[in-house]
Amino acid sequence: MNVLLFDPFNGAAGDMIIGSLLDLGADEGVVRAAMRSVVGEPTIERVDRSGIRAVRVRAHAPVDHRTLEEVLDRVAESDTPAPAREMARRVFLRIHRAEESIHGHGAHFHEVGADDAIADVVGACTALYSLAPDGVAVLPVALGRGFAVGAHGTFPIPAPATVAILAASDLRTVPGGEERELCTPTGAALLAEFSTTRPDDIGPAAIRAVGYGAGSRNPPGRPNVLRSMIFATDEKAGGDRVDILETNVDDVTGETLAYTINRLMEEGARDASATPVVMKKGRSGHLIRVISYPDATGRLMGVMAAELGTLGIRCIPMIHRAIAERTVEQITVTISGREFAIDVKCGWSGGEITSFKAEHEQAAACARDMGIPLREVTGTVEAAARRLFIERGVLAS
Repeated sequence: MNVLLFDPFNGAAGDMIIGSLLDLGADEGVVRAAMRSVVGEPTIERVDRSGIRAVRVRAHAPVDHRTLEEVLDRVAESDTPAPAREMARRVFLRIHRAEESIHGHGAHFHEVGADDAIADVVGACTALYSLAPDGVAVLPVALGRGFAVGAHGTFPIPAPATVAILAASDLRTVPGGEERELCTPTGAALLAEFSTTRPDDIGPAAIRAVGYGAGSRNPPGRPNVLRSMIFATDEKAGGDRVDILETNVDDVTGETLAYTINRLMEEGARDASATPVVMKKGRSGHLIRVISYPDATGRLMGVMAAELGTLGIRCIPMIHRAIAERTVEQITVTISGREFAIDVKCGWSGGEITSFKAEHEQAAACARDMGIPLREVTGTVEAAARRLFIERGVLAS
């Protein structure tokens, strides 16, 4: 399996991501066409950054700022395959959620709503789609420090939008050694959207290709580049490694089991369950099984011992777990004359949605509020989601 690994040791921006993917072998003609369809012909050239040959991409876009609706319209009209358009759309929704968390409802995009950002996002998503890796991992992202001037005046580095985007992702960060912005909001949103697995989960692998994307500046002594690599591994990407914890109990009440499972989930378990079993001497009992990330295993074993009184817990370490790419789409529906926005959890494979389900708590709150059965709410929301996904070309009709 081929795994794409981004190494943003000097930060990341949209143009750097495109350049590194082109240097890896992404289809330049397809990427040019995608960027051209939203702003015009880009310049793609090889440059030197502190002795490293890298690909520099410039969009040549006017400085126009757009609303979310305008940005999404431009993305929808872009000349790129439907899965890449949908990915670009999700990138801008990430940025929008970050902007609203900072500025409130109805926030404008400012710098990341400019046409060059639209070109960068569409180009980067098209380049990734062209390479079609089996998984994507991202090493810690260098952020930078200091202050910069933007649409709202002077702001701290990393920018508030960058911080919000990364905080909502699983990406790790490092401060970086320069007093300037190393990671832009666009770069953060692209890397967060692309990431499907953790670097630690790649395992033994051979490097098959290396690409370098150049930033606009060329400071002396430090290469202003984003490095990306393709690794060939024998193990399928798109998953992670977990520990499985098990214990058998025969003297615990149902109420205690329920309490323990809830507490395990609160303490970071990925899943927890209790299965009725027949134990030795015909005694009835339960098999308690917990799925845990390795760094939480010790804590969760402590919870199991304290709450269940068990004398032994089996730990099956570092089991590979294949996981589908997941996103959350907000669907707006009208029920009995009232408008509700309810999240729908989506599973993806090969650039298409393979499963989706309305978020239970939000749907249940709507059902209680309107005094109607839960199944009517979930049915209405999921029917609306199906129509929308078919219209976008990401769900088979």
